[in-house]
Amino acid sequence: MLELTSAVWGNLTGPYGSGENVPALLQQLKQAYDKETVDALFENYFFHQNTIYTVTYAAVPYLMQIACSTNYPEVQHHLFIICGIIEASRGDSGFPTDLKILDEHIGADIYNSYIEAIRKMALLGKNVRTYATTLDDNVEKRYVLAADAAYRGAYRLSDMLMMFVTGEEYIAICPHCKEDVYLWEGATQAFVQDPVLDKEQEAHKVVPASKFSDMEQMVLAEQAAVIGEHELVHDLPYLAGEVNCPSCSVNIQIWSALLEQ
Repeated sequence: MLELTSAVWGNLTGPYGSGENVPALLQQLKQAYDKETVDALFENYFFHQNTIYTVTYAAVPYLMQIACSTNYPEVQHHLFIICGIIEASRGDSGFPTDLKILDEHIGADIYNSYIEAIRKMALLGKNVRTYATTLDDNVEKRYVLAADAAYRGAYRLSDMLMMFVTGEEYIAICPHCKEDVYLWEGATQAFVQDPVLDKEQEAHKVVPASKFSDMEQMVLAEQAAVIGEHELVHDLPYLAGEVNCPSCSVNIQIWSALLEQ
């Protein structure tokens, strides 16, 4: 874990340049948590256009420490989501090339500390899901589910949940004709074009799955039910179902068409 007093922070970068200011902000958070400061760190240093940076790897262990030591469930919830989005963006890419420019031992220590921090953040999942049951905002609940998926290594599922976080529509890509398939009305209907733009087009009925055949579907359905994300509970059998592509009429499995984007 990189010490906050280390000069190495000046050699780490975010989307807009040096991460030299990050240690002071992390020190402030250790003394008094502030959501706006975390959000500013996330947007200005840690994450940009689904990309994370060398300073992100060094900072996450400090966010984990705060999350694991706090008595405030809303703080734990916020950091669980932030670090989950970061981990989803890392995916299964392995040791980052940008850390290789550092001293071999320093780069390895930063990366290994990050991986250990993510492992410990994942252990907070039960607490965070319990807190999520008290929330009225389905978007926040979906972010919890997306973060949890990332911690489990289900990166494509995590990306899909974040891409369609409101649940108002889903867009799959037909594996045969490569055209978009717009899923509306709780994913019960499929369209050739965005229904907002063309309200007169034909709706194609989605056939829901009678049971979940994919382990991630089962886990997601169980977790969504537990935290009270009832819209997703409704949508999942249809997302796991099938439909004749509105463009080419070939039958497609919706789940794989969503995850393969």
